[in-house]
Amino acid sequence: MHAKTMEGLMGASANVDLLNTPMRVYKEAETRGDTAVMERALSYAGQTAEQADKYKTVADEGMKEDAKETSEKAKDIQEKTIQARKQEQAELEQRIEQSRDTVEISETGKESLPVSAEEEHAAPDPNSAPPAAAFAEPVTYTKNGEVSPAPAEAQASVSLTV
Repeated sequence: MHAKTMEGLMGASANVDLLNTPMRVYKEAETRGDTAVMERALSYAGQTAEQADKYKTVADEGMKEDAKETSEKAKDIQEKTIQARKQEQAELEQRIEQSRDTVEISETGKESLPVSAEEEHAAPDPNSAPPAAAFAEPVTYTKNGEVSPAPAEAQASVSLTV
């Protein structure tokens, strides 16, 4: 809350409370018929009401300043949010662009690719030889995508006795 707003609200509230005293004196003087006291009490009441009105004006100015500051802060936050979103979008687009790697497949790799659905359902040609990849030795790859040396084949012998 702005200082002017607090000052205005407190001052107006205090002066409205102070207005009760001269009004009470006025009513008592009216019942007695004392016009001099009545005039003095109304004079004090008028001064207190004017002071309360001045404080009300100060409070209104303070609230306008508060509203202006709040809207400026909201605009700043909105602009910062927009900038952050644009930055995130740019980073996302950059990551997407980096993830778009092109892959080239060699001729031997093309032979080992799975067949399309049309070729799969076509009748096999009995005169054609199976692809060379069907008879290739199994290969193991490392995490880096390089061919690792084939492990030595384990030999086991089983003998049955009857």
